[in-house]
Amino acid sequence: MKGKKGKKRTGIVYSTDPDFNYKEEGQEEQDTLPPAQQDLRVMVDRKQRKGKTVTLVTGFIGTEHDLKDLGKLLKSGCGAGGTVKEGQILIQGDMHQKVMEILKNEGYKVKKSGG
Repeated sequence: MKGKKGKKRTGIVYSTDPDFNYKEEGQEEQDTLPPAQQDLRVMVDRKQRKGKTVTLVTGFIGTEHDLKDLGKLLKSGCGAGGTVKEGQILIQGDMHQKVMEILKNEGYKVKKSGG
C-alpha cells in the first residue's frame, strides 16, 4: 500500500487521557545505562524449547544495538551460539557461571534468578 497517508502510531488506537503520549514508529529508544547501574538477571531455562537448555539474560536497559553488542560479547566469551530478541539474550547451553563471570568483569551487577 504505497502512498498510504496515516499516523505512524503503534499499539494504541485511541485514548481519552488528555496527557497520554502516543508511541510512534521510529521513536527514540531510551539511552543505555552504564554497566554499574544495570541490574541483570541470569537464569537457566528449558520451557518452550523442546528440552534444550539455554541461559537467559534479562533486565538490560538501553538501545537494541548495545544489547546486540553485549550478546555478541557473551556468545564469543562462552564459545556458544545464541540470539538476542525481545530484550533478552539467549545463550545455548547451561553457561550461567561463565555468563555471570563475564558480566561481572564488564562491571555489570548480576544476580542468578530461578532454580
